[in-house]
Amino acid sequence: MFTSLILTIVVIIILIKTFVIVPQENAWVIESFGKYKKTLGPGLHFVVPIVQKVAYKHTLKEEVIDVPPQICITKDNVQLKVDGILYLKVMDPNKASYGIDNYRFATAQLAQTTLRSEIGKISLDNTFCEREEINAAVVKSVDVASDPWGIKVTRYEIKDIDPPTTVQDAMEQQMTAEREKRADILESDGIKQAQINQSMGERQESINYSIGEKQSKVNRAEGQAKAIEIVAEARAKGLTMVGEAIKQTNGETAMQMRIIQQYINQLEQILETSETSILPLPEAELNSILQTLIPAIKGGNN
Repeated sequence: MFTSLILTIVVIIILIKTFVIVPQENAWVIESFGKYKKTLGPGLHFVVPIVQKVAYKHTLKEEVIDVPPQICITKDNVQLKVDGILYLKVMDPNKASYGIDNYRFATAQLAQTTLRSEIGKISLDNTFCEREEINAAVVKSVDVASDPWGIKVTRYEIKDIDPPTTVQDAMEQQMTAEREKRADILESDGIKQAQINQSMGERQESINYSIGEKQSKVNRAEGQAKAIEIVAEARAKGLTMVGEAIKQTNGETAMQMRIIQQYINQLEQILETSETSILPLPEAELNSILQTLIPAIKGGNN
């Protein structure tokens, strides 16, 4: 009875060891007497007990490895504490099993050394703006080195860059100075633009005023010219009428009488307004006036 129970248990164990189920996105490496035999994919498989065994189990899904923080020195001799995340995938389970003892640890160490090398090629200021280039360089280097291990490195991401406290203070002061500089530049540009706009406005105002003044002068000159033209035409018309009147009977005598009358009126105004003594007219001038008046008076009586 006891022997039957033991045999039953042994048979059950053998059956369990004989049939294995491999999960989806997994690969199991089978060895026969310590030698690689085959790689099992997802599903139900038969394995010869005692002779064959499952030596390695690999997941074919993309794995995420946290790369520990490390001290890196930049090109300008500044120490930075940098850590990152590495993404990889097993492409060949056979190579991943026998190509290296621990591919996860190996790829993480390789990523660290490559990162230190890439950080040492650039200055502190460029480490923050060239993350993409650093990540691409790490992926390229680690992927080439891990190819014999059956590993495919898909990407690497720098998670954090932590400079020393003194460097952080200097960077903050630099950023503050840069902001103040940009503010001063913007303010000066605003003042400059305002002055330009003001000068352009004053210039346009001067132009408009000069154009208006010019037009005003032109209008006044045209008005004066027109007035002079009208006066000249009136005088010419008056002289024409006087000439025609002189040609008529006693026209010349009337003209002489009119001249003498204007002369006497002007003489009266001078005598009334003048503060100086006026001497009598010379005899010759009086005779000339009388000789002019007498014929005119006689002609008028006739």
